[in-house]
Amino acid sequence: MEEAIVAEGLVKVFYTKERKSLFRSVKRRVEALRGVSFSVRRGEIFGLLGPNGAGKTTTIKILSTLLLPDAGEAWVNGFHVVKEASRVRECIGVSLYSDRGFYWKLTGRENLRYFAYLYQMPRREAEKRINEVLKLVGLENDADRLVEEYSTGMKSKLNFARALLHDPPILFLDEPTIGLDPASARRVRELILEMKRQGKTVLLTTHNMFEAELLCDRVAIINRGRIVAINTPSELKRRVGRNNVVEVEALNIPPSAAEALSSVRGLRRIYTRIRDPASSMGELRLIFEDGVDDLGDVLSAISRAGMKVLSVKIVEPTLEDVFIELTGEKLGES
Repeated sequence: MEEAIVAEGLVKVFYTKERKSLFRSVKRRVEALRGVSFSVRRGEIFGLLGPNGAGKTTTIKILSTLLLPDAGEAWVNGFHVVKEASRVRECIGVSLYSDRGFYWKLTGRENLRYFAYLYQMPRREAEKRINEVLKLVGLENDADRLVEEYSTGMKSKLNFARALLHDPPILFLDEPTIGLDPASARRVRELILEMKRQGKTVLLTTHNMFEAELLCDRVAIINRGRIVAINTPSELKRRVGRNNVVEVEALNIPPSAAEALSSVRGLRRIYTRIRDPASSMGELRLIFEDGVDDLGDVLSAISRAGMKVLSVKIVEPTLEDVFIELTGEKLGES
């Protein structure tokens, strides 16, 4: 199958000023990308999964010609992103989470009309398409309000509508459901799947594991500017093992929970998530070397540590488990 997107050894370095004192600052070197390589097949939904700061948005900005790479090369729809940037822009739609490229004193419809004319769409075709995309994203009733009156979720919808405006074959979607209510997020996911059914290629970034598993044909896990694994979600989860994850809901989880359970046989890794600081209620997620058949050792160790078990179950591994297995970090830590 022909590849729609190819990235080879992409490197991007930023320099920022770090304040050391009131009158002194030093230049800090930030390696956003450290040799990122991957390819996306035509008609595929491909996800970049990683924490904030991993390099996801930088990758999309390079592929969409908004940033120049410091090293490496990339092609989109067969066109080189540096040497043939204008050709790349003709065949892509881009929705960036942090994008502020709208005119706030214009309405949503007027903004889309402006961008349609930039794409040199004939006026009648532009008006028809604007109405179509506004309806697709659920903004038809707010199309004639000023963008400065839009909520964060409404701006996200308008951003997505702009990406679809000229019906491009390739879409770059950066955190497409952030800021949306559950119903709107579900609608956007349905639209992304519909784009795939229409034969479009979608590259999306997310740190939402559920979203990645639901939408993506393949996922690249990215951390600290490097790709650490690429495969289908199901194949990636096999790295952890089918029956190797135990989830415990408990009260009185101490900060030293990992140390308290270190004696449990076969335990490879443990991490906690506290939901209620007042009662230290939350979840323990235990990853074992081999399948778990007997939970007696786990329950005994939890009891000795003074925790009160509310529920315990063997669960399917998630992409977060894979991320932790590959990097030793939680998705939110980098």
